[in-house]
Amino acid sequence: MDIKFNKNEDYNKLQVSDLKKKLVKIYKGGGEKRIEKEHNKGKMSARERVAFLLDKNKPSLEIGAFAAHKMYEEHGGSPAAGVVVKIGYISGKQCIVVANDATVKAGAWFPMAGKKNLRAQEIAMENNIPIIYLVDSAGVYLPMQDEIFPDKEHFGRIFRNNAVMSSMGITQISAVMGSCVAGGAYLPIMSDEAIMVDKTASIFLAGSYLVKAAIGENIDNETLGGATTHNSISGVADYKAKNDKDALQKIQKLVAKIGAFDKAGYNRIKSSEPNKNPEELFGILPKSRSDQYDMNEIIHRLVDDSEFEEYKADYGKTLLCGYARLDGWAVGIVANQRKVVKNAKKEMQFGGVIYSDSADKATRFIANCNQKKIPLVFLQDVTGFMVGSASEHGGIIKDGAKMVNAVANSVVPKFTIIVGNSYGAGNYAMCGKAYDPRLIVAWPSAELAVMSGAAAAKVLLQIEKASLLKKGEKITAKKEKELFDKIKNRYDSQISPYYAAARLWTDAIINPLETRTWISMGIEAANHSPIQKKFNMGILQV
Repeated sequence: MDIKFNKNEDYNKLQVSDLKKKLVKIYKGGGEKRIEKEHNKGKMSARERVAFLLDKNKPSLEIGAFAAHKMYEEHGGSPAAGVVVKIGYISGKQCIVVANDATVKAGAWFPMAGKKNLRAQEIAMENNIPIIYLVDSAGVYLPMQDEIFPDKEHFGRIFRNNAVMSSMGITQISAVMGSCVAGGAYLPIMSDEAIMVDKTASIFLAGSYLVKAAIGENIDNETLGGATTHNSISGVADYKAKNDKDALQKIQKLVAKIGAFDKAGYNRIKSSEPNKNPEELFGILPKSRSDQYDMNEIIHRLVDDSEFEEYKADYGKTLLCGYARLDGWAVGIVANQRKVVKNAKKEMQFGGVIYSDSADKATRFIANCNQKKIPLVFLQDVTGFMVGSASEHGGIIKDGAKMVNAVANSVVPKFTIIVGNSYGAGNYAMCGKAYDPRLIVAWPSAELAVMSGAAAAKVLLQIEKASLLKKGEKITAKKEKELFDKIKNRYDSQISPYYAAARLWTDAIINPLETRTWISMGIEAANHSPIQKKFNMGILQV
């Protein structure tokens, strides 16, 4: 190994270490004191509930751990958007679990909490897997109600999804383990079955204080909407649990009795580990996002037996397309080649850039995977499509549109890993969030933006200089550098993977060594949902 490898390795491992430190802080939710307060009420924390519910010694995936990261600091913050979402196994069956975190503003719904809940429901609907709600929430966070209440993708969409999932036959089970008020009261009752924990759970459209103000009735919350009331009088709930653990055990027993599912039929054989050491990923991936490297070396450390059957290896070389297996699952991989290559005309092509021939190759490969029912994995390290007169005259827009069309209309499940750059239209062609990947995750090395920080800063600097010159201000070299650095620093903060993850543009930031688990569990989830339509790209400019 050379010195460059060692420097890359040190840098990338530090990035993963920083990721782990950030997650440890997020996992504490509202902090140790608030967790202790929940314990004193006889309640488990949200993460303790999820850990108890999921099968031990089996993998799980956390969706949106960084949701709302640094977004609501003027309101005291909202770690993980006040809700824990995990894909895991309950009684051997793959499920997705949504748990309100009462240590974060009493589980109140911030705007990102609504978006995160909708993402969980989207995953359940796309993959036809059961969804479990562990409810403990004070309802909408009123100071921001205008950002979560009335729009299509706001709070009310959750109940609409409850109804749609019910019609789809997707199992929904709710356990009310604390507050469940106002509009939020509909969620557990629109589930298939509802459990309430005695003495700590309550469900009502309006609490005792509001009832007193509205109609003058004097009543306590337990009598108004406690577990006994809703199990014995109203019939709203189906089961009464003694405590949190009893409620969670009831869920485990209910899930254990769910029948078998129709499989999509994705091909899987016995899993094999990569022959090449996955730890070497850290030394191969360069510290600088502009440096070149061979994406083949990344692929060989992700796939079973390090075997990658490349499609059209000598054509369209800035995109690698080919077949492999990940944890036994057959997959089609589309990856940006990050080293400079030569095309058939001996012309140099830049790594990470999509050229016409590359887009044409990828379009045909994606069509092949759809025809053969093979899930697609996109490994993104893309700076965009090639520009300039040669590319424009050669029809880059037309060829790029064909690739985007193929990605958009693909009917096999798609999974996106943002390894490095994810810039401009390259993000779209390589199956960014707007193109419905079943799961999309980023490595700590990822950057998401219209263009790189340096390129954007140069463009924005020209605009800023023109504006200042119009005002009669003199721009010295020192002033120009100060402006450039200020613009670049602001822009760089927005291309960070943490900025993207906070807004759920990605589902998670992961250790690269976890990539195989994410893709494997993602395909396993997708296998619950048979393909319902044929691949059709519609009208194209050939």
